[in-house]
Amino acid sequence: MSQQPGTLRTRIHDIDALRGFALLGILIANITYAASGFPIHIAEDPSYSSGLDHAVNWLGHALVDLKFYLLFSFLFGYSFQLQIEAAQRAGAQFRPRMLRRLGGLFVIGALHAIFLITGDILTVYALIGLVLLAMRGVRDKTALIVAAGIYGYLFVTLGSTVLFLDTSALLDPAGAVAAAQQTTTNLGGSFGDVIGEHLRALPAFGLAQITVQGPTTLAVMLLGMVAGRRRLLAGVTGQEPVLRKIQLVGFPIGLLGSVVYAAGGNGSTISVLVGVMTAPLLSAAYAATLLRLMHSDAGRSLGSLLAPAGRMALSNYLGQSLATLLIFTGVGLGLVGQVSPLETFTFAIAIYAAQVAISRWWMARCTYGPVEGVLRAVTNATPPTWGYRARRDLTRG
Repeated sequence: MSQQPGTLRTRIHDIDALRGFALLGILIANITYAASGFPIHIAEDPSYSSGLDHAVNWLGHALVDLKFYLLFSFLFGYSFQLQIEAAQRAGAQFRPRMLRRLGGLFVIGALHAIFLITGDILTVYALIGLVLLAMRGVRDKTALIVAAGIYGYLFVTLGSTVLFLDTSALLDPAGAVAAAQQTTTNLGGSFGDVIGEHLRALPAFGLAQITVQGPTTLAVMLLGMVAGRRRLLAGVTGQEPVLRKIQLVGFPIGLLGSVVYAAGGNGSTISVLVGVMTAPLLSAAYAATLLRLMHSDAGRSLGSLLAPAGRMALSNYLGQSLATLLIFTGVGLGLVGQVSPLETFTFAIAIYAAQVAISRWWMARCTYGPVEGVLRAVTNATPPTWGYRARRDLTRG
């Protein structure tokens, strides 16, 4: 516990800002699964088939899908490395503390997937955190080889599917539309109906996490772990040549891969293969661009705007799901299936803008976000606390 204040003083502002930025992309991707049952079943909603609807969906697939969870995962790996080091400095309670933290994260994720939204990434983070914990002693080279091996494995397995399997026989557009309509109806029902739908979707999302999302998350977290060891995001000035190189490579290749992915409507195996292989490059280009922008004269205030949201990213991630539950499902306004892709995007921007404002207000008064305070209490086996900064300010007055 004695390490906590020091940890707070050495927070890396750029990491918080990048995490705050990643929250926007995650919301834009996730809100589609709350607003309609059709994305869940990879089916096209006949009610929204105009050119504008297709354009908005296409841009979402091209610029958002597969990208922002990678950025968030990289930052998780980076921060988890710093947490491991802080816990090791705290002494003999290192392992129990980290296991309690991961256990608490898993429970939060499970509750999130059951009660708030279809699908969850926090449980995956908790399980992969165990892997990072086990690999904390490996050399950087070994971690990088494992990360590369994971992408090599995905390339071989997905590529083999493209070459040797006829996946068209597995597609049932009519059945997917019927299932999507039923899912939409369930999400518009009672809270029990919503929970039931979330539970029914868990096997399908679990399969996606095991086959693609889980392995890529582990690979990127390993990269983040190595970056955390080397403190690559500490002391960034925005003038580093490597940032421009990342942009010069990441944008052309990443955008080309994204076009292929979007053209396949994420239902084609070859489009998924291309999208998975190139998404890390576009994610890195996004991050490099934001870092350069935040350290420029024109964009210096952007980091200060985004950082509070990133400091309480767990609370905001769950808050996004709560907001979409209340807007779209029968628990709240019941707008599921009644909102166009453009309107869905507008809701995402509005929710994110509110979160940025609330985060700035909260972090000006408290040291930890609402859920972060609870998870910290679980980690340290102490009662939760949040208002340190507010109390210090009161004592000064």
